[in-house]
Amino acid sequence: MAIAPPRSTDYDAIVVGGGHNGLVCAAYLARGGLRTLLIEARREVGGTAASESFAGATVNICNCDHITFRTTPVIEELRLADHGLRYIDLEPAQVNMTWGADGRGAAAWASYHSVEQTLDSIGRNYPGEVDGYRRYARAAMPVVQLLFDAVNDPPSLAGLTRKVLAHRGRGVSTLLRWSRRSAAEVMREFFATDALQSPGMLFGPMVWGISPELPRGGLGALTYALRHVGTVGRPVGGSGEVPRTLRAAFELAGGEVRVGSKVAAITCQGDTVRGVTLEDGSEMTAGVVVSACNPHDTFLSWLRDPPPQAHALIRRWQRMPHDDGYESKLDAVISTVPHLRAAHMAGIEGEVTATYAIAPSIADMHRGFQMIAAGKVLERPGFLVNVPSVGDPSIAEFGRHVLSLEAVFTPYRLPGGWANSTEPSRWLDLFAGLTEAGFKESLIEWRAMTPDRYEREFHLPRGHAASFVGGPLAALRTSNPELTHYETPVKGLYITGAATFPGAGVWGASGRNAAMKVLSQL
Repeated sequence: MAIAPPRSTDYDAIVVGGGHNGLVCAAYLARGGLRTLLIEARREVGGTAASESFAGATVNICNCDHITFRTTPVIEELRLADHGLRYIDLEPAQVNMTWGADGRGAAAWASYHSVEQTLDSIGRNYPGEVDGYRRYARAAMPVVQLLFDAVNDPPSLAGLTRKVLAHRGRGVSTLLRWSRRSAAEVMREFFATDALQSPGMLFGPMVWGISPELPRGGLGALTYALRHVGTVGRPVGGSGEVPRTLRAAFELAGGEVRVGSKVAAITCQGDTVRGVTLEDGSEMTAGVVVSACNPHDTFLSWLRDPPPQAHALIRRWQRMPHDDGYESKLDAVISTVPHLRAAHMAGIEGEVTATYAIAPSIADMHRGFQMIAAGKVLERPGFLVNVPSVGDPSIAEFGRHVLSLEAVFTPYRLPGGWANSTEPSRWLDLFAGLTEAGFKESLIEWRAMTPDRYEREFHLPRGHAASFVGGPLAALRTSNPELTHYETPVKGLYITGAATFPGAGVWGASGRNAAMKVLSQL
């Protein structure tokens, strides 16, 4: 049992931000015996891991395929199944394809949890790539196994050494070598065609918001291997079941949630954090404050009267540019499930059940990354498309389905603005060109979540959710230690969230690690 801070306060700990990492952190703190308050600006917790109602259906704010969260101890330790969390496993785990020379889609291939099933699928249309994929899997899977183990503790040289020894050194040399290279270089080492190179780069570097040609981004080439080590699944009822059950676990442990409350300041007293002031003027004090929000907001907008030892950190973040958002998402309610021609050509079930990675070439990805600064979108962007209601009918009314389409490398600053843009409808036309006839006629209602809406509705500055990019080695040698140690020079002030190790996606390891750090120091 943790010992509460000695100073008399309203709470022992306050967590700012009710995304899934904030919820995980808060739940562990409450279970550790701390009187914990979680503050969320929106009316519901969950952030971009949440689901919401649209046109009579349940839609996910971001793509709903969960892998990394299921590799952490969080589900078991917080007993989320007791609160109703259930997963539907996906097989195939993913379907991979490129736009092809004519934009009508090259033959697809499927990623399964089984390497052998994956090789069989590749062999149907790309027999020359089978040996390369087998070599890739042998090299990449030990690295993924090591990473999944390593991220479940706050990173340290001693801790990483213990993990390496426990894995008998398997994957270490590949981890070191790939960490220094670009993801595109790694892919070209194993594969000769766009069909095998590009889809992995869509789920890796493109989703991270970087070019696959960027040096030291080589761990982005692990994306195929993730699906062989972890199990891809979707929560029954939508992605929002994760934050719903996390909140239930937190409240069962005695935690308090305050929604619809915007933070105006994180206050200090001497060299120690004092508490939080809300925009309505109310103040809560605590010996520990954990921010699960953007570090720029935390350190530059909210931190008041910081002690001298925090001044260097503040100057460092003042020099650090804030990136713009680069992802958009279409949610549509449809009457008929679309079928993709490229899937039929590969002998894969044509319904869009698993997520389809529809990828540009690596050259176009690099060009698209450069186009973002000019506010331009690739002629054929990277798409992540699925119809989650095929496997989970609970999220749509009878006779209807939900289509999810994420478009990657869509800039925050678009000439003329997103409200007047025809880009989203163009993406629907592009997707319709990949399907059998009738898709456009099946559309009942649709919406576009663009970077400006993520800023306005989810409090993501410039539509961007900062994300830690890199593995354990990057965590050890970072020039921003607060992102990997979770603590700051202000005593009692900690951070968590996607900007901290291990990074974005529905993972939760950052929230758990931050809580472990707090509890270990009290």
